[in-house]
Amino acid sequence: MKRSVIYSNNNQESERAISLISSLGYELRVFVVGEDFTQTEFEMEFGSDASYPQVTIGTNHVGTLKETLRKEFLMT
Repeated sequence: MKRSVIYSNNNQESERAISLISSLGYELRVFVVGEDFTQTEFEMEFGSDASYPQVTIGTNHVGTLKETLRKEFLMT
């Protein structure tokens, strides 16, 4: 089974990403800002212009929900 990690701030896009990844059958781990990491740590990992959620599938960082949808459904 493939694994996925989502870095979330509990916004609507994050909830949609969680729903999508779960529906695809991935083993999912969700990290939430303020509980599992700080905003500073998020920016150090993904850059100061990165938005939530950030999705990783397997060992590949995919990016935002929009980028995940492209990868999983459009394969571009």
